Amino acid sequence: MKVLLINGSPRPKGNTALALAEMEKVFAEEGIETEVIRLGTKAMQGCIACEKCRELNKCVFNDLVNETAAKLEQADGMIVGAPVYYGAPNATMQAFLQRLFYSSHFDKTMKVGAGFVSARRSGCTASFDVLNKYFTNCGMPVVSSNYWNNIYGWDPGEGEKDAEGLQVARTLARNASFLIKAINMAKEKIGMPKKEEPRVWTNFFHD
Repeated sequence: MKVLLINGSPRPKGNTALALAEMEKVFAEEGIETEVIRLGTKAMQGCIACEKCRELNKCVFNDLVNETAAKLEQADGMIVGAPVYYGAPNATMQAFLQRLFYSSHFDKTMKVGAGFVSARRSGCTASFDVLNKYFTNCGMPVVSSNYWNNIYGWDPGEGEKDAEGLQVARTLARNASFLIKAINMAKEKIGMPKKEEPRVWTNFFHD
């Protein structure tokens, strides 16, 4: 069993990394492998709606998005951590997720997902909501904690003072571990949910 931890912060030792490291400890205790993927400071190309992924079955920009897609296909879930910029997840994370979810066409049903955000003060719940929409769009159960998934801090390391935020991170990892194990057991005993075919698309337009 494996979980991908995506760090969208440009700060390698910022408060997003701090929260994800707290989760890593719990996943290790639960016997679940983790891999941290850090977006860092590299430029992240946004989606240009070229639709080439329909032909290539991957994004036309061959970068960290395609590397992560291959890993996500084999993983049991992913947790994405992002700093809050102007009341929303940082642009690098949003560009990454938009291309990752749009260009990867494998079935993500029952892979667990969760967003986690860090901020100096405001914008956490709005950013948290944005991240969760990626999971709910493709059949991924969203993992909850004992509060909204956020930690407070400005300078690197300030999150250490947010005892509640650290507990939220640990609780999230424990809940994710439980859900991953439960889903794996259910797959063996009852199988995956039945899918309706063909997929129905309803487009709204004006003449």
